[in-house]
Amino acid sequence: MALNILKLCVGADSVEDLQGWHDQHKGLWAKGTTEHVTRMWPKRETEVLDGGSLFWVIKGVILARQRILALSPRRGTDGIERCALVLDAAIVRTEAAPRRPFQGWRYLDPAEAPRDLPQGSAKDDALPPELARALADIGLR
Repeated sequence: MALNILKLCVGADSVEDLQGWHDQHKGLWAKGTTEHVTRMWPKRETEVLDGGSLFWVIKGVILARQRILALSPRRGTDGIERCALVLDAAIVRTEAAPRRPFQGWRYLDPAEAPRDLPQGSAKDDALPPELARALADIGLR
């Protein structure tokens, strides 16, 4: 069964910021993919690669996900080997789900993952993260 990864999207104020960063850097990766490099390699690699996604926490709220296609070693300029999460370039918006801050990444069980928003809802005006968090806190979104 698929296992997801949960990660803070540091420096982004919105899903559009995340998309913009990917657009600016798309020449660095294979066509149709993006990468996120992290220090730790998932010990549960088989489960993650069985259809898992990287869920992005933006301003304290899960708002989007990207399907994990592969894990690949990357050596930093400091000589330390890290793990590149090779992701589908498509960013899928999800229902807003509040999350407290944490360091690194965490596994996210599929039963706890927010549902995808219907296709086409990405064209709707996005709620400010603070409002999305407030609505999620009271169970309205």
